Amino acid sequence: MPDMKRVTASREENTAYMNRVLPVKDSFDIIQRDIYIGGRAASFYFIDGFTKDETMLKILDSFMKVTKEDMPVDATAFSRACIPYVEVDIIGDFDLVLKNVLSGVTCLFVEGYEACIAIDCRTYPARSVEEPDKDKSLRGSRDGFVETIVFNTALMRRRIRDPHLIMEMTEVGDSSRTDVAICFMEDRVDKELLDTVRKRIENISTDALRMNQQSLAECLFKRKWYNPFPKFKFTERPDTASACLLEGKVVILVDNSPSAMILPTSVFDMIEEANDYYFPTLTNIYLKLARGLITIMTVFLTPLFLLFMQNLNWLPKVFAFVAVKDTVNIPLIFQLLILEIAIDGLRLAALNTPSMLSTPLSVIAGLVMGEFSVNSGWFNSEVMLYMAFVAVANYTQPNFELGYALKFMRLELLILTAVFNWWGFAIGCVIILCSICFNKTLSGRSYLNVKLN
Repeated sequence: MPDMKRVTASREENTAYMNRVLPVKDSFDIIQRDIYIGGRAASFYFIDGFTKDETMLKILDSFMKVTKEDMPVDATAFSRACIPYVEVDIIGDFDLVLKNVLSGVTCLFVEGYEACIAIDCRTYPARSVEEPDKDKSLRGSRDGFVETIVFNTALMRRRIRDPHLIMEMTEVGDSSRTDVAICFMEDRVDKELLDTVRKRIENISTDALRMNQQSLAECLFKRKWYNPFPKFKFTERPDTASACLLEGKVVILVDNSPSAMILPTSVFDMIEEANDYYFPTLTNIYLKLARGLITIMTVFLTPLFLLFMQNLNWLPKVFAFVAVKDTVNIPLIFQLLILEIAIDGLRLAALNTPSMLSTPLSVIAGLVMGEFSVNSGWFNSEVMLYMAFVAVANYTQPNFELGYALKFMRLELLILTAVFNWWGFAIGCVIILCSICFNKTLSGRSYLNVKLN
């Protein structure tokens, strides 16, 4: 642990300490700039790539005009009289100085001043605000979160011009020191939930948030490995995050992540989509019901098909046409399991396929492989039809993690049905209901209903 913690009036001592702690000579992007201001020696410390050159040029031009007689008595007076910039802070603790420098803030040491002058003229490497690829908008706004946390908070502040909107900034990670913003409406938020979130973030002990929000989510909630249902809702749309804030929820933003984490979250929040609210009430209700019904079908369609094929005498005469007529050498359960894995394989292949080749390869995979797999005797045409429906229907609900949670429930139901027949189907249904009903959110409330203030 370094001995010196406070900034002294000696510029040489301050710079010696900074050069000892920071790899100024070894790292090309950490720069020390020595100048004279009003006849006194001064030193700048900043990170190359984080500083606005135009702003610093104007500030330096202002410094060159300061004479020896104009030099104020302390750093506070100097910042008020000689620095033509808005975001200026006076720091006396070296820990804060180092934190600011590594965060991109320009820090100035002046001979005779027992404090460091921090000039926040940062600029971030950032992409432009554009519509997210995942959360497409039909009629709503087409801006989306980016990787810069300040831009994301501004997008929400633009929508909620209320003094009760609070955005608390904190840091997580001993090495990464990742900025994390806790956003909430002070007059509407659930105080118990807010205190829980604050305490859990403060108590996080980790070296770095390597995977940004996912790492933070794992630190906040130690989920059980056998429970695949997501505990957090993520969105890349500022209008969705703003709407959740107005409902009394907590929104967490992580620097370098283009999405917002929403708490608390029920299973109904997971299948909800922002586009529903841009349509009339009747259309909104229909879309929600259709999405809910299709989501249920993705879980129970193939297990019910397998159950009736194992008990053909249960099949009503009006549905006799769904019975498998083709004879193949592979049992139905193995066909369904193979196709479950094959669909994930095609999904991963599409994810890693160059965009210029995605269309022709999709045609080859969907038509050629599907047609010949049936003709070759590997799969029944009915099985291919139902699995194709399940694969497409998974994308009717927007949450990716929920889709895989439902997939695992479907696989469990298929295996139990194949092994124990209708008893297995009944046991599988009970397990699914218990997995949802007894699931808890971060605040300890039911997964089925999250009550806010």
